[in-house]
Amino acid sequence: MSEGGGRERESGLMWADGAGHGEPSARARTLAARRRDNPPGQVPFRGEPEYRGPSGRSSWVSAAVVLGRVVEVTVPLGHVGLRPY
Repeated sequence: MSEGGGRERESGLMWADGAGHGEPSARARTLAARRRDNPPGQVPFRGEPEYRGPSGRSSWVSAAVVLGRVVEVTVPLGHVGLRPY
């Protein structure tokens, strides 16, 4: 960067810092007016979790399915002779 470019940037930053606070955008004014006319109701920080009932599959069945898939992939790779090391 040339020496002159640095001075221009610095003067531009000083100009921006010295600017007065501007008027909000049209969208910000619209949203503020909508909120003023129709304020939102109170919402809890975290809602209570809904009870969904029994899932239909117990955790040991899920574990057995995962273990079966691992064996299903590992055994053929062992027969092919593929070693990880």
